[in-house]
This record gives sequence, C-alpha cells and structure tokens, in this order.
Amino acid sequence: MAAEQAGPVVGTPYGAVRGRYESGIAVFRGVPYAAPPFGPRRFRPPVPPERWDGVRDAVDFGATAPKPPYSDAFAKLLSDPVVPGDDCLNLNVWTPEPGRGARLPVMVWLHGGALTRGSSAVPVYDGHAFARDGAVLVSVNYRLGVEGYGLFPDAPANPGLRDQLAALRWVHESIAAFGGDPDRITLFGQSAGAISIGALLAAPQAQGLVRRAVLQSGPPEAFDRDKVRRMVRRMATRLKVPATAEAFAAVDRDLLLRTQADVGRLSSPVLGGPTFGIVIDGELVPRDPLEALVEGQVARDVDLLMGWTRDEYRLWLVPGGLHERVDRLGAVALAGAMARCHCGVEVPRGYRALHPGAGTAETVGQLVTDHLLRYPLHRLADARPGHSHVYEFAWPSNLPGLGACHALELGFVFDTGDAPEAAKLAGEGAPQDLADAMHGAWVRFAADGDPGWPAWDDTHPVRIFGEGAPYVAHGPRDPEFALWAADPATREPAAPVVGTPARGAVELRSVVRRLRRTGDVPKSS
Repeated sequence: MAAEQAGPVVGTPYGAVRGRYESGIAVFRGVPYAAPPFGPRRFRPPVPPERWDGVRDAVDFGATAPKPPYSDAFAKLLSDPVVPGDDCLNLNVWTPEPGRGARLPVMVWLHGGALTRGSSAVPVYDGHAFARDGAVLVSVNYRLGVEGYGLFPDAPANPGLRDQLAALRWVHESIAAFGGDPDRITLFGQSAGAISIGALLAAPQAQGLVRRAVLQSGPPEAFDRDKVRRMVRRMATRLKVPATAEAFAAVDRDLLLRTQADVGRLSSPVLGGPTFGIVIDGELVPRDPLEALVEGQVARDVDLLMGWTRDEYRLWLVPGGLHERVDRLGAVALAGAMARCHCGVEVPRGYRALHPGAGTAETVGQLVTDHLLRYPLHRLADARPGHSHVYEFAWPSNLPGLGACHALELGFVFDTGDAPEAAKLAGEGAPQDLADAMHGAWVRFAADGDPGWPAWDDTHPVRIFGEGAPYVAHGPRDPEFALWAADPATREPAAPVVGTPARGAVELRSVVRRLRRTGDVPKSS
C-alpha cells in the first residue's frame, strides 16, 4: 500500500518519472519526449528534452499543442481539452507491470483531428482498458496546424510528423523500463493519426521501429504542397506579414490560432478547401506514402489492420446542417464532388443506380469517402495479402442523423463507452458487447498480429462490427469488381461485400464498368 501511495518510479533517458496507480494500473502522464518547440525551436525539428535531476512527477496530463477550438456544432459531439503550457511534446503511459522483464505488447496512439485539433488528453483515449488486458498503452501529443504543418521557405517541412517520429524513437528506446517489448510495437491512430502512420511506415528513418500498425479511417497520403502553401499565404495576408517561419514566429500565438481558424473554417474532407497536411519533403517523406507502401519494399514485414466506418461523411456533413444544404444544392454539389474525385458524370450516375433512394448528400458523401479513404486502403490491402486485416464499423449512433459516422468507433476500440465524452457522439446505451469485441480484436492484433478473422486474400474478408454479433463478409473474387457484386435486375448489391449491403465501400471504376456492361447507366444524373 505504501508503494502504491508513493507511486511507481521509472527511469527514462532524460531522468526518472513518478506516476501513480489507478485501479491497479500504473499511469504516467505528461512525460516529455522532446524539448518545448517554442522560442528558437519554433517551426524547427524536435530536439531532445533537457535532462533533469531527481524524480519528476508525471501524474497530470502535460500541455496540449496550440489549437483553435471546435465550432459549437462540433464541440457538442467531440471533446478537446486544452492544457496550457509550452512543454507540449509529451506522452502518457499506462502499464499493468512497470519494470523490465515483462515484455508486454506496446500500443502507441496517434490522435486524429485533421492535424489541427485533438490531443492525448481526450478522455475517450484513456488507456486503462488496454493495460488491464495486458498491453502497454502510450498516447502522444504533437504539433498541430500551422505550428506542425505550415510550409515555409525558411523551415523544414512536416515538423508535426517529425515530432511523432521522435516520440516513436523514445518509445523504442524507453518502453522496456515501463514493462513493454520494443520489438512488439503497434502504432495505431484514427483519421489524421492514421494518415500520419502511413507516412511513418513509409519513412526511411522509421524503418524497424514498428512491428504492427492500425489505420482507422485514414489512408496513407501526401497533401499537395501548393494547397498547404496557399493556406500559409492566406494567413500571411490577413496577418500582414511575410509568409515565412521567421515572421510567423513573431506573431502573437492566440492571434495566429484565430487567423488559422478563420482561414480554414470552410475546410472539409468532403468539400475540400484550404488545409494543412503532410507533404513530400524529399527527406522524411521522400515520395507519396501510399505509392511507397504499395509499389515499394518499405515496411514489408509490418502487419496491418485497417478499416473505416460505414457512414464516415455524416460527421462532416450533419453537424451545422451541411447535410441538408448539400441536398438542396443538388447538381452543384455533385459537380463539386466530381471535381474533388477527378471523375466524370458516369460515376455519380453509377452510385445512384446502385442506390436509387439516396439523396445528393449521401451520394456525395459516399463517393468522396470511397475515393479519398476506402479505395486507397483497399489498394494497400491488395498489395499486402496475408499481412492485412480489414474491418468496417457499422453500428449507428443513437443520436439522430449520425449513423456509423467518422470517429464513432473510438469509444469501442478504447472500451471507454462509459465516459460522458464518448456518449457525446454515441448517445446513451452504446452496446458493451460490441466494445468487448472490437477492443479485444485490437488487443489480440497487438499481441500476435491476429485480430480474430482471416487475413486479406482474393476472397476479400472484412470483419463487420455492427448491430448484433460481428461477422465476416466476403467480396467477389473477380478483381475487376473487387468491392461490389451488383444484381443487374435490381441494381442493388447481390450480397454483403466490403461493408454492409446498403453502404459497403465502392471502387469507383468497378461500379462504372459494371453498369456500362449491363447497360444500366441512367441517361441523366
């Protein structure tokens, strides 16, 4: 009892830290893995923290990276705590058995938030359940927005991604002292966190640091450099300063955040708009991460678990009434989606042929989601048969209109459905048996690479986590129509494939070719 009251003490490369026991789990919060990225280090790659003498308390969450708040519509659904301070490059550890020798699987969490919001302090990301079930859970803060992903002529690109790499190296070097096995590190993340993982898997500097990876609702990708530059230039115009790191570093931090939020307020995964993102930099990101992983030899020994939610787009369109506005825009919204997906009019015609009752917003949402998210992950699975497992989350939120939306699966993966913050998105009464199934699959995957269903092969097995017991659906064997098997008579899927019959993933070219071959392409869109 005295040892628990004193709290566990673990040594790190920079000094000892003291955490505390919470329900039998040793928890360490706010442990620095790099120096504060401000002053002369602003917009620069991370550097190691200064060493400290004695024992540093690691009980409370460390500072969160500077970020603008969510809009009122999104704040009702998503929690995003703010912890003030400059020392924001920190991480947290939950472990059932601190000390060397345990050699437990390690899970490193990278949060989402469009690379502009989020932190490791979000209550839904509490790591207790993972530690309870025999894994060491690490969650990481990293620089966001213009601080982490602004593109300047006088500073290296991707400092936020460099933060994540520094944290991953810290874990590889330090986690054995917390009871973890540095040879069994699973990197997992959602949305922007999953996109980051794709870039890290392909990064030459990260090879050998990760044994397994989980990509939830985020594909490996690189953003267009000119698009990120435009975001910086728009901010510079409003601030009336040059578009340089030196000039931005002299701007008041709160003013910088307000300007970033104002310039980026129309950004949306569905509608596009100015945004920040990971860019090809010739060093950490030498080429497009998806192409490197699909065509190259990087990370070939890394096991993959990846998937999506059935109705990703509803989180982007339903809050604030955008779903209804897209429906009212009709052909204009479809034209924007076609431009976003670089496709012709036959593609939305194909979607409407398969789903004649769908409104414009659903057609646009699923089309863009398939193009930006599901199809890239499908390509990655095809390139890694036997080493990839694919899932779809299909349980609909108890809140009206959200369906199985983006980020809804997180409370189930972390088994934190009893947290009030999880209910903000899921509503009351989320099924515990679904959390048991999904959380258990993630734990098993981290332990030995097998989440409990067959690996990807030419039968395309997909685990469906929805209402009722999880099950495995299989896609058709014809690789040309890898994701849909349409019944020409009804123009509906003949069987569950990747996802549920109503809203499984759609490979754009397969839909169009199938419709053309059967003569079922409608004459108007």
